[in-house]
Amino acid sequence: MARLAQTAGLTDVQQEILSTVRDFVDKEIIPVATELEHRDEYPQQIVDGLRELGLFGLMIPEEYGGLGESLLTYALCVEEIARGWMSVSGIINTHFIVAYMLKQHGTQEQKDHFLPRMAAGDIRGAFSMSEPGLGSDVSAITSKAVKDGEEYVLNGQKMWLTNGGTSSLVAVLVRSDEGHPEGTAPHKSMTTFLIEKEPGFGEVRPGLTIPGKIEKMGYKGVDTTELIMDGLRLPADRVLGGVTGRGFYQMMDGVEVGRVNVAARGCGVAQRAFELGVQYAQQRHTFGKAIAQHQAIQFKLAEMATKVEAAHAMMVNAARKKDSGERNDLEAGMAKYLASEYCKEVVEDAFRIHGGYGFSKEYEIERLYREAPMLLIGEGTAEIQKMIIGRRLLEEYRFQG
Repeated sequence: MARLAQTAGLTDVQQEILSTVRDFVDKEIIPVATELEHRDEYPQQIVDGLRELGLFGLMIPEEYGGLGESLLTYALCVEEIARGWMSVSGIINTHFIVAYMLKQHGTQEQKDHFLPRMAAGDIRGAFSMSEPGLGSDVSAITSKAVKDGEEYVLNGQKMWLTNGGTSSLVAVLVRSDEGHPEGTAPHKSMTTFLIEKEPGFGEVRPGLTIPGKIEKMGYKGVDTTELIMDGLRLPADRVLGGVTGRGFYQMMDGVEVGRVNVAARGCGVAQRAFELGVQYAQQRHTFGKAIAQHQAIQFKLAEMATKVEAAHAMMVNAARKKDSGERNDLEAGMAKYLASEYCKEVVEDAFRIHGGYGFSKEYEIERLYREAPMLLIGEGTAEIQKMIIGRRLLEEYRFQG
């Protein structure tokens, strides 16, 4: 199993971190994942274990109590965790997007206030762009912040918050027309606000309500919610970076990290599906021999393994490009698109290899079959990725005629 999806050029520290995470996944996540998923139960014991390992501070700088590791290290850890149970990787993804946005765009006061507690896992992050009628059109955001003296008053409804209930800090993108005259491009009149709240459901602070969990076909355990702002008052120092109108760019920077994360999740789920498929193919016998000896099954396994390798390579490339400080929207879009599509295909092939047993809840592949579709839409659909990729290619290959 370990021969697939290897990463060249890792440091001893990176290898040690990955080995520790892999052992944790094998011992603490895989044995209980399917049972917890079927109960839609939040994996508190697993989350506590990740906190003890220091994973909530993995990418947060050492000066704030984190490990100061790279996006590549984080992505490889996500790959391992998703191999165990994708929902757990979702719990840390939104946390790290918010931590990354604070590190890159926050004021010094905001960094000092939030990052040490985020590194320790005392504060859990969530972020919110989408709205009920929004879809992929971020420019159509209707939630709004209006300046009122030294405060802002926020109103509107947000949708699809991962960790919406369990988080205690939410980065929310809203429209803010203050200082931006009529006719300003929509993406230039958006602001990211940092909202502190109590974990849980219902009214979690005056003017802010988190309704109950949204029921989903897969991706269970982790809570996905709405967020309703009705006269929510925030001080001006909770504008990310201290200046309005920069929220769209801040969020897009965070989403690039999120797309690498989703690619890593796709790689992890695909790896697990391949493991389950190749194992079952050697145990199941038909016509007097293991089905792995049938050419048709060997062809499937060959295709599955190749897709796992290709997706992993693109994910690693996207992470390394971001770590270098270069623009990586092209690489992140390609990695997210390919990894999520290949994940779906590898999981379906593993499901087919299992035959009728793949349809039984007793087999792990049933859970993976319901989880893989979320990756097709999370952090932007395949169509959105293709738009990003196409536009960037036209920038790079502009015809001079």
